[in-house]
Amino acid sequence: MTEAVLLVGGRGTRLRPLTVNTPKPMVPAAGVPFLAHQLARLKAAGVEHVVLATSYLAEVFEPYFGNGAALGLRLTYVTEREPLGTGGAIRSAATALTSGPADPVLVLNGDILTGLDTADLVRRHEAAGAAVTLHLTRVEDPRAFGLVPTDASGRVLAFTEKPTSPEEIVTDQINAGCYVFRRDVIDAIPAGRPVSVERETFPGLLADGAHLLGVVDRTYWLDLGRPDSFVQASADLVRGVVTSPAVPGPPGEALVLPGAQVADGAKLGGGTVVGAGAVVDADAVVEGSILLDGARVEAGAWVGHSLVGAGARVGARTVLDGAVVGDGAVVGADNELRNGVRVWCDTRLPDASVRFSADC
Repeated sequence: MTEAVLLVGGRGTRLRPLTVNTPKPMVPAAGVPFLAHQLARLKAAGVEHVVLATSYLAEVFEPYFGNGAALGLRLTYVTEREPLGTGGAIRSAATALTSGPADPVLVLNGDILTGLDTADLVRRHEAAGAAVTLHLTRVEDPRAFGLVPTDASGRVLAFTEKPTSPEEIVTDQINAGCYVFRRDVIDAIPAGRPVSVERETFPGLLADGAHLLGVVDRTYWLDLGRPDSFVQASADLVRGVVTSPAVPGPPGEALVLPGAQVADGAKLGGGTVVGAGAVVDADAVVEGSILLDGARVEAGAWVGHSLVGAGARVGARTVLDGAVVGDGAVVGADNELRNGVRVWCDTRLPDASVRFSADC
């Protein structure tokens, strides 16, 4: 049996205001909490037991997922009271594992959407006899990520966390946030204090001569740390660009959840999600966006590549382009919000109060 640890304790500050009331892994993508997609993919890969390493708003997870039986999994929740970093969270979660010392344990960041074949990653880990195997992907601009150069056989040569000078950019291969650990390597991480696997554990293993394997995979990969990437991930799931057994409907240009109301003449496309109880009025256009439960888009509004929070309202003829509207906020009629603007939860914007272009 392969076990997995999912790191879902982060505060999700880069996603605010989406994460003011909801932990990042529980923000809906393609109609269900993003965590549901990760759990469904782990189940499909043959994982039976998942330990959720929680911290921020930890009380939200178990009431939704329970013991995992509905997903065909066994879920265990381990909560860190003080932030312990990636390594500390993995070490803390290990108290709930049942694997033997040489068994493989999958470890995944809770904010990565990928088409990676995790079962194959485990097989390659075991075949290589590695202490840790890392999923690597290639990106055009690696400056915001941890760089992981490898030799021709895949053996990891070094780790460079978020390079600060051109000389440090020695590869376009980055740490993609999914690992296979031998269980005894996890048990060797110091307990009870903050530890970074990227800055302490992995470099320490390399210095000690351990075999760290890097597997470069070019399937779909997206870091959901920013609102624009989160919205993109949801749209890609809805359209079937990347698949998940948890999507509650067939691939298509829009996913309309039960209880939503879409008026005649409204147009939905680009992988849009209309949440339960949400309303899209006549002549409104919603393209590649997420409308959470109970949101409303009024007549003639245009919402593109944006997220409208639970119970929020977008007024008539208002334009949202790459915007985030927090839970319960009201954006009045004839506003224009673009370029990553964020409206905080429960804010009220009067009619015609914000524009990015001159009035006609």
